[in-house]
Formats: sequence, C-alpha cells, structure tokens
Amino acid sequence: MKVQHLTSIKDLDKKEILKIFNMSKKLKGKVNNSLQGKVLLLYFEKPSTRTRISFQTAMAHLGGSSIYTTPHDMQLSRGETLSDTDKVLSRYVNVIVARTYKHETITDLVEHSSIPIINGLSNLEHPCQVLADLFTILEKRKTLDLNLAWIGDGNNVCNSFIEASKILKLNLKVSTPHGYEPSMKVLEGSNIQIEHDPIKAVKDADVVITDTWVSMGEESEREKRIKGFHRYQVNSELVKHASKNYLFMHCLPAHRGYEVTDEIIDGQHSVVFDEAENRLHVQKAILQFLLK
Repeated sequence: MKVQHLTSIKDLDKKEILKIFNMSKKLKGKVNNSLQGKVLLLYFEKPSTRTRISFQTAMAHLGGSSIYTTPHDMQLSRGETLSDTDKVLSRYVNVIVARTYKHETITDLVEHSSIPIINGLSNLEHPCQVLADLFTILEKRKTLDLNLAWIGDGNNVCNSFIEASKILKLNLKVSTPHGYEPSMKVLEGSNIQIEHDPIKAVKDADVVITDTWVSMGEESEREKRIKGFHRYQVNSELVKHASKNYLFMHCLPAHRGYEVTDEIIDGQHSVVFDEAENRLHVQKAILQFLLK
C-alpha cells in the first residue's frame, strides 16, 4: 500500500484538507485509543514549543506514544547516513515528524521511508501550522471565502499559505519588503497578489497574518531585517485599513514591539492562542488521517 506523507500542503487535495478539518472538529477536546500501540518519532534539528508539545500531546490523546530525538542523540552525529537511519527508524516507529533546517532533509527522509513523514517545519514550508490556521479561520468565520493579508517575511509559513490558496482558492495578498518575497517556485501557478505597500495589502482584509521577521537560522541578519521590515509592523495604524471585524493571527513565538504591537496581539481581534491550541486538534486529525 502506498504511504501518504505530509511534506507540503500540496500533498493534500481539497477533499483531504476538508476531511482533516472535519476530523479536527470531531476530535477537539476528545480522547480515544484509535492509535493505541502506535509510536511517533519527533526528529528535531530546531528547538520547538508548540510543534513538539502539541504533537506529543496529540499522540497521547489518541492512545499512542512518542519519542523525541535530535541528530546529536543518534549515530547521525558520528557519521551514519540519514538514509540508513531512516530505514532503521521505519522498522521501529509508525510515523516521523521532522523539524529541519533544510527542506531537502524532509524529502530525503521520504525517499527512504516506508512510514509517513510529516513536515514539522522546514525552510520551505510549515504545512501543519497553516492547516491549523485555516481551521481556526473556518471555526471563527464559518467560511474561507474571505480576504486574507500576509504582512512581513515571505517565509515558510507564507509559502504554505500560498500552496493552500492554490488548492482552496483563497483570496490572499502577500506584502513583503523587496527582496523578501515568497519562494518563486511556490508562487508558480498561483494567483497571489504581491503588494509591497502593507496599507494596500490590508485594505478590507478579514484576516491579517504575520510572523517573526527573523526566523531560526537567520540571526546573523537580525539588524538588517529589523531595519528592512519596520514598515511592516502590524499596529493600530495599519489595521485601521482592515475590515472592521478582522482576525489577527500569528503562529508564535511573537517578538512584541517588532512585527506586532502588544495592543494588537492582546486585543479583541487576536486569535493567536486559539490558533496555537488548534495545532493540537488538527495534528490529532493529521495523525489519524495518515495512520488509520
């Protein structure tokens, strides 16, 4: 039987995405033994709060167990190849969530794996985050037929939103400084509007989304990025141009005073903690979807 992976949003079609959302709704707040005896391995090259803990909790809620490891905990640190490691792990566990610096590491795992590989974040995409974000929007507004505005860095989360927009026909505008646009490869085949003026991008937006200006691995560019992104802060002046009942989203961790101000992230339009909670419920659905 062919193994299904989740390395990118584009690994799913519209029907499968909507099925995951429906499963998420049914699983929210529920505990069962549907994955009893199954083992999840979390292979993380980067530190994590939400991705790690939500996946471990999700597996526990479904009756399974999880193991957390880094390259330094395994023989990878002493020269064993990723392919050899992957072939062995496929005989021990049932699913792997990989959080890596390079997306190629995810695709290499898929190449040698006989079990599902889930992208828990790479430099190209963050599909689990965006599935949770879209589920949150659907939960709050009962529809995805809305105006979405991404403000800030054209990073991995932004790329996953673009991939989702191709499948679900989302109305998405992306506003970044010149030189920080999303991946050209991801933009191919999309109808995404790139609008360098953030005020124009948020005009009548129903959902305003942002993320950190300096992602993990980009710390050496910190000062340059902060200077380049200062116009893209989500603050009270910017959101005056959004829809009256807009939602504010951020995948967290937030760097308050940089990409977003306190009054926005703590304000009445913010759903960032509902969004974070929904990582757990959507990932329960993803695990069930891939393993059942």
